[in-house]
Amino acid sequence: MSTTSWTAFGGDLHLDLTGRRAAGTGLRAALEDALREAVQDGRLAPGTRLPSSRALGEDLGIARNTVVEAYGQLTAEGWLASRQGSGTTVAGRTTPRPGRRAADPPRGRRTARYDLMPGRPDVSLFPRTAWLTAARRALATAPHEAFDYGSPLGRIELRQALTDYLARVRGVRTDPDHLLICSGFTQGIGLLCTALRERGAGRARGARTLAVEGYGLPPQRDMVRAAGLTPAPLPLDTAGARTELLGARRDAAVLLTPAHQYPTGAALAADRRSAAVGWAREQDGYVIEDDYDGEFRYDRQPLGAMQALDPERVVYAGTAAKSLAPGLRLAWLALPDALVEPVARLKQLADTMSPVLDQLTLAELITSGTYDRHVRRSRLHYRRRRDALVAALAERAPHVRVTGIAAGLHAVLQLPPGAPSEAELLARAEDFELAVTGLSWHLADPALAPDAPPALVVGYATPPDRLFPAALDALCALLRTAGAAGAS
Repeated sequence: MSTTSWTAFGGDLHLDLTGRRAAGTGLRAALEDALREAVQDGRLAPGTRLPSSRALGEDLGIARNTVVEAYGQLTAEGWLASRQGSGTTVAGRTTPRPGRRAADPPRGRRTARYDLMPGRPDVSLFPRTAWLTAARRALATAPHEAFDYGSPLGRIELRQALTDYLARVRGVRTDPDHLLICSGFTQGIGLLCTALRERGAGRARGARTLAVEGYGLPPQRDMVRAAGLTPAPLPLDTAGARTELLGARRDAAVLLTPAHQYPTGAALAADRRSAAVGWAREQDGYVIEDDYDGEFRYDRQPLGAMQALDPERVVYAGTAAKSLAPGLRLAWLALPDALVEPVARLKQLADTMSPVLDQLTLAELITSGTYDRHVRRSRLHYRRRRDALVAALAERAPHVRVTGIAAGLHAVLQLPPGAPSEAELLARAEDFELAVTGLSWHLADPALAPDAPPALVVGYATPPDRLFPAALDALCALLRTAGAAGAS
């Protein structure tokens, strides 16, 4: 008897009975051991329906009664479950099998009841029905060549739709030939940094640094380093990054979040926008504008993209991660003419091109007006969330100050003097089943803010509606303990 594949229940699973039989194990015991091992190592997931005893017996060339007895024994042990009319399935378990390590939590998530980590949207808002409708239309109308290898810039349908949309909504000045579709902003910044590094290597000044905001996302700085550039932090204040300090620095470019600085929440002042563009012109450098949540401003109309100040010196980077879902891995770069060819070449080397069907679907969503309607609904939803957060803090934790403009999916909560350290607050948060993060985690260089008071960066988008009030209760309870400590 040899290793055998099952096909009777719609999938293949290899059971090695030969080795067990050779070791003197009886046939039924060998089958029980093989099934037990398949469940234990995860090849048979909880709820998987097993083939009937007759079908399995025929596949393995053994008597049906042998399979019936093996199923019965494993059911008695709790490995399998059997119900009249439903057949035999793998039983669910609440604890890991012996010898199997539980999976680590996904990166960026914590195992807490109330997830207030910043940087993620409410994915339950994803317009599934509209997306499916748009996908059907896109499939019905797409030319055959759309599903062949294509331009690394991306599908022309999406680039044209984005050209029109970005001009109308964000004031971006570009055209389809200068837009590149990439797999999220992470890939986009990697492509840009690599192109800038290669460009610097062939120039006399050999720029090897990328100016970044003093507070930002550590994974982005890691990506900059991985692409061969060194992040060079700029100080921040309530008017955003101090771009006037760029001066005669020879950075390859400066990476900014001008509409809504992440995470401090400042909007980059007009004179500092002009200073950054002026520096790029004088130093033959570039500004990379990360417009990660530019569509979500709640107190007034959002600031237009600074790319309009000089499309040949500002790279505009947009994404669907906040407006739709990060799992789509769809982002776009509006590139200056000199960067189109090198960035497109690197994109082709990286993965040839981004997935076509999702591009066609997003293009249909935009051109039909459905995307606009979805963004408006989402904006209202997040504004209500932010208003509820601010109101709860004003009533129950008035010692905490919410800083930054009314925008985006997160807020920074400044604690009063004498409050516990961020490390202590984060440790206490676990007692309240809260997942939050501290402002200091985002700091590129501690020397930039040696006396910064403790602060939390709180995302208000992620909790489902049924848990959001309780999440606010837990957050306020945590902050009250910080206020009591500061007053004592």
